[in-house]
Amino acid sequence: MSARGAGRRGRLPAVLVLPALIGVAFLVVPLVGLLVRAPWSTFTELLFSEEVGQALTLSLVCASLATLGCLVLGVPLAWLLARSDLPGRGVLRALVTVPLVLPPVVGGVALLLVFGRQGIVGRYLDAWFGISLPFTTAGVVVAEAFVAMPFLVIAVEGALRGADPRYEEAAATLGASRWLTFRRVTLPAVAPGVVAGAVLCWARALGEFGATITFAGNLPGKTATMPLAVYLALEVDLGQAIVLSLVLLLLSVTVLVLLRDRWINTPT
Repeated sequence: MSARGAGRRGRLPAVLVLPALIGVAFLVVPLVGLLVRAPWSTFTELLFSEEVGQALTLSLVCASLATLGCLVLGVPLAWLLARSDLPGRGVLRALVTVPLVLPPVVGGVALLLVFGRQGIVGRYLDAWFGISLPFTTAGVVVAEAFVAMPFLVIAVEGALRGADPRYEEAAATLGASRWLTFRRVTLPAVAPGVVAGAVLCWARALGEFGATITFAGNLPGKTATMPLAVYLALEVDLGQAIVLSLVLLLLSVTVLVLLRDRWINTPT
């Protein structure tokens, strides 16, 4: 880029400076407030308390299991949306992305109506297999997967659409089966998109609140993940709520750092 072009990009209209600075303050000051109000004198004690340890362990395990389930189901779904000639793909894509805009509490109610003991599917799971998902750790995983899968599907579908199909065509010409081509050619080509989608999916699952509390409840050590533990701690121990919030903030920043090359950096 020429010096003239760089200078033109660097000049910001004065009328935009003040709103921009207010916007920065609006987004950053609340986060700084967590650091300012943190109980640093008892931070280590609270961080390693049993309640925080239970919530953190449960959150990490459930978010990881939800992400694994989303990978198993979401990657094939993304491939179907990106590469197949299935009629009505536009409608299917809209349905798949509904959880992105659906209020999480509504998602939790929908899960109860389907997987509850009297739900469309849940009644048969209970009667035939003795499986009940609501208010269990497994229910947490299901709720998190429901709200997080669209992030994975969108990322992987975008990667598939951007991949050069000529390599797959060449593999097919050499006699490779569709499954072999998918494993050896397609997946390696879209691996960065799959990783980015998985990280975003994991982060969304880790921060899920509404669907989890509606479908799985808020049972300490069983369904009380980090966001739910923050909500519960606000009523009894503000310091513990701040410590839990700081842990989630650190994990969120870590996700942004891991994805900076894909989502933050822009070409100069």
